[in-house]
Amino acid sequence: MSFDAILTEILEASPGCHGVALMGIDGISISQATAQRDDVDLDEVVSVMGVEFGRVLEEARKATDSVEGGSLEELYVRMGRYQLAIRGVDAETYLVMVLSVDGNAGKGRYLMRRHLLALRDEL
Repeated sequence: MSFDAILTEILEASPGCHGVALMGIDGISISQATAQRDDVDLDEVVSVMGVEFGRVLEEARKATDSVEGGSLEELYVRMGRYQLAIRGVDAETYLVMVLSVDGNAGKGRYLMRRHLLALRDEL
């Protein structure tokens, strides 16, 4: 299964999901699937959040190393307009999901976790 197919499956099965992106640690999007809305460019929203919060993910990874907490698996942020879940795929890539504030983050996070092996197989 391709990256696009996996991300589209996650997007479509996650209520309230605006988009999902597979990002490299350099901030470059490898693959992305976004919902369609006329009032907002969700491709840009997902890309920008992936880049900006990817930096937060790297800082959080350093913090977990310094406290010997084990590897960082997931980061979740709730904002006034969005929810954001980031999950490491491997040392070089991470998955970003952007949801509306009333989206089902629990299901989205579950689907991200469920598709990790398929994503790793494609890498």
